[in-house]
This record gives sequence, C-alpha cells and structure tokens, in this order.
Amino acid sequence: MSVITWIGLGQMGLPMATNLVRAGHEVHGVEIDPEMAAAAAAAGIVMHDSAAESVPDSAFVFTMLPTGDLVAAVLTGEDGVFALMRDGAVAIDSSTVDVVQTRDLHDEAKRRGVAFLDAPVSGGVAGAQAGTLAVMVGGDAADFEVARPVLEGYGGHVGLIGGAGSGQAVKIVNNMIVGACLAATCEGVVLAERLGLDTSALFDMVSRSSGDNWALRNWYPIPGVVETAASNRDFAPGFTTALLVKDLNLAVSAGQATGTPLQTGQTVLRQFTEHKEAGNALLDCSSLITSIRDHVDR
Repeated sequence: MSVITWIGLGQMGLPMATNLVRAGHEVHGVEIDPEMAAAAAAAGIVMHDSAAESVPDSAFVFTMLPTGDLVAAVLTGEDGVFALMRDGAVAIDSSTVDVVQTRDLHDEAKRRGVAFLDAPVSGGVAGAQAGTLAVMVGGDAADFEVARPVLEGYGGHVGLIGGAGSGQAVKIVNNMIVGACLAATCEGVVLAERLGLDTSALFDMVSRSSGDNWALRNWYPIPGVVETAASNRDFAPGFTTALLVKDLNLAVSAGQATGTPLQTGQTVLRQFTEHKEAGNALLDCSSLITSIRDHVDR
C-alpha cells in the first residue's frame, strides 16, 4: 500500500480520501477548515499544518481545491508540491478547473521532471462516499497505469481519456450537460405542480421514461422522493450553486475559445447565475426550483 498526501478535504475530498484509508493506504492530509480537518482525523487521516510535512515521503499527492488559481499556487509555488515531490511520485489534481490552466500545469510538471495527471471526478457526494465515482484522467499513459490502483480506491469507473487536460475537458462538458438537465428537471417539476400532478408519481414515471437523467435520479428537488437529494435537507449543499456556476462558466469560456456555439449552456449559466446572485450561492444547486417557483408566482 502507498503513502498518500491529500490537499483539500472538503465535501468531496474527505470521502474520497477516507476510501483510500479503508483500502489500506497511509493517508496524510492538509485542510484549512477546522471542522473538516477534525472529521478527516477522525476518519484515520494523519493531519498536517503544511504539505511540506508529508509530500516528500508520499508516492501520490492529490489536490482537490475550489479554483484553478489555488491549484496552481499549491502545485507550483516556491515550496509547492512539484518542488517537494520525491522521484517517481505522481501528483494528481482532482479539482474542476480551466483546461488551459491544467495544460499549463502539465507543461510545468514536465519542465520540472515530475509526473502529473488531471483526474476530476463525477458522481457527487454520494458517489464519493460509496466509492463509485467516475474518474476521468488526462496525462501520460505510463503515469496513469502507476496511479490506476489508487484511483480505483474511490472510483467505480476509472478511464484515461487522453493527453494533458483531457480529464478536465470531459468534466466541464459533463457538468454543462448535468446543469442543463437539472434546470430542465426543476422547470418540469414546477410545471407538473401547476398542472396538479403528484410529484412523487412524476418521478416514478419520468425516471423510467425518455426524460430520465442523472440529476433527476440523484438531485430530485422535491423532498421525500430521492434519499440522496439535498431537497431532504432544506437544500444544504452537496454541490453548491456557486460551484455549478463556476463550472458552467468554464464550459462557456471553452466554447468561446473554440468558436463553439453553446446557446443552451449560456442560457443555463444565466439561469444559475441569477439564482446565485439572489442569495443562493451556498445552497445546493437543486435549490434552483425555489427561484423558478418565485418567478412563476410573481
């Protein structure tokens, strides 16, 4: 089993790293939030104030951070991960960040002679807890094969998509699609309410019909229907509105950079941005249904 450092033990990072502990790895962690750090320690992760305390002895170093700028600072700083890694170690970024920025990190890793993979995930908090995440990887095939057994510790489906930045490219496309599906699901549920339908019966039928989608089955915005849904917890977040807006911005920006018309993506981004700016940034993204209801009721 391997010695691993995990930087960023939030709602996704913590259950992912916990699964690696359960798999028998020695996991060290860095997390600035005291509550999450305490939860990580309780899960068997050896906590440190600085990555410098554990990175030099680690075979794998993971980052799971909210922005690309933070990832770049942690990896490429003067005392950053790339500078501290031992020979043969692999750095793996599981954040969701800009494709161009990720490719720049690959270039910097190559310049320094260190192995680096981008490996964002999909499947939500429930998938992270269950160890069933989809892990989409970009980078060198040999580095991927070294890391694969560790990635399979929290991933139900682990795949090398292609070269540098390919994992991030798939992730932003995926999240644009799921954002559109979630928006359509929320609008559909509100329409069903206005038509006098039982929304539990709606779920039962649509989840078996052509309107079925991942957001419907996992984030259904009506409480008491889907066990994993944030609607059961007054929209306490699994995946915040702010994070979805960030990811939708990444997709729309990539569309602009490549000359790809993303009319649906732009519409969904505008919809979730308005919801965020109405005071819902830290609520689960499925709380969009409340803004749709408010708009209908005006």
